[in-house]
Amino acid sequence: MKKKVSFFLFLVLLCNSAVLLAQTEPESIVPDADKFQDYFYESLKQKGIENYDKAITALEECSKLKPNNATVYSELGKNYLATKEYEHAYNSFEKAAQIDPKNKWFLLGMYDVSYQTKNYNQSIITVNKLIEIDDVYKEDLVSLYMNTQQFDKALVLINELNDKVGKSDRRESYKMQILSQGKYQNAEIDNLIEQIGKNPKVESNYVALIKLYSENNETQKAVEITKKLEAEIPSSEWAQVGLFKYYLDNKQGQKAINSMNVVLASSKIDSKIKHRVLNEFLIFVNTNSQFAPDLEKAISYFDKDPDVNVAKEIGKYYHNKKQWDKAISYYELALKNNSGEDIETNLLLVQSYVETKQFEIVAKKATALVEIYPSQPQFYYFSGLANNQLKQFKKAAEMLEMGMDYVVNDVLLEFNFNIQLGEAYNGLGDFKKKEQYFSKANQVLKNKK
Repeated sequence: MKKKVSFFLFLVLLCNSAVLLAQTEPESIVPDADKFQDYFYESLKQKGIENYDKAITALEECSKLKPNNATVYSELGKNYLATKEYEHAYNSFEKAAQIDPKNKWFLLGMYDVSYQTKNYNQSIITVNKLIEIDDVYKEDLVSLYMNTQQFDKALVLINELNDKVGKSDRRESYKMQILSQGKYQNAEIDNLIEQIGKNPKVESNYVALIKLYSENNETQKAVEITKKLEAEIPSSEWAQVGLFKYYLDNKQGQKAINSMNVVLASSKIDSKIKHRVLNEFLIFVNTNSQFAPDLEKAISYFDKDPDVNVAKEIGKYYHNKKQWDKAISYYELALKNNSGEDIETNLLLVQSYVETKQFEIVAKKATALVEIYPSQPQFYYFSGLANNQLKQFKKAAEMLEMGMDYVVNDVLLEFNFNIQLGEAYNGLGDFKKKEQYFSKANQVLKNKK
């Protein structure tokens, strides 16, 4: 009887268990698709709040469920990159790219990792794959070639891009850097000759080629290209830069002046080139004085130059050659253009007047400058010197004694002050003070030694 009861209870329990299992199974078993979705959304949520480790954990679960899902590996790459785990990041992006080779975003992930780790050679491999998808990445390839010093490849690609999409400041900067190394210049010369043949109306190619020939001292070739530029583009202002030099070297003064005036009036030509042209013309005028009026006209182009007072610099040029009259005229012009407010130019002008023994002008000008620059001892000195020469000894002594207070750490000027004071008191008949100041002058020289 007990056995029958026990068996009956077992059957009841078994049936109840089956019922219970049947009731709970649909709720406890979640399809893989839903699990994947839950893990993936969890990874996005954790990445959004910068919990990258938790995002990686969730994505690893996704990869178990869908081992060939490229997006999962791409997301892993992003999270590893955020935590600077560069090797894992690169491997993840690479896995994504292997699954979907035409997806540029996966390749860009590989590129980001390589670039951040300065593995530029690896970057080049990836960028070449990107170029197969989009040519725009050729710009990146140029920079990578520069970073890896593959200048020959960079130059070829720069020229290709310049031809197809036009020049850019960055590429032109790279090109200048490459061409500063002479061994690449022949390739660029060949390229420019080819470009001129294909596009004879593009002025910049002629200008670049003329510059290269000039830098290599291939003067005749530079002249030939300059003439070709003028023939193709008669209005070219750049052609006149080369022609100016050609005419000057061949002593064709008037033609050189005509070219120079075009260059100096141009808004296209860099001021450094204009200054060089003017300097070359100045040297020419020094031995061909009949063109001096044209030099004065040329200087007028620089009246509003904020960086260089051209008339002053020309005055210095003649000053160094001891051509005092010419120096004076340009210093006066410089002061006129600069409203007279330039201590150095005034000093040079007064010194030039002294050299030409125009002491009345020196006395008048130096005394006026003392009023404007009361702490500049040189103007007191020139006033004293001039008044001594004019036998105005009392006035000379007064100016020199006032100015001596401003002489600081200038042995030569202090010596000259004492000499002029000795001369002033000699003229006044005060021989005691004369000897006193001459003695001081000698002492200054001894102390200098």
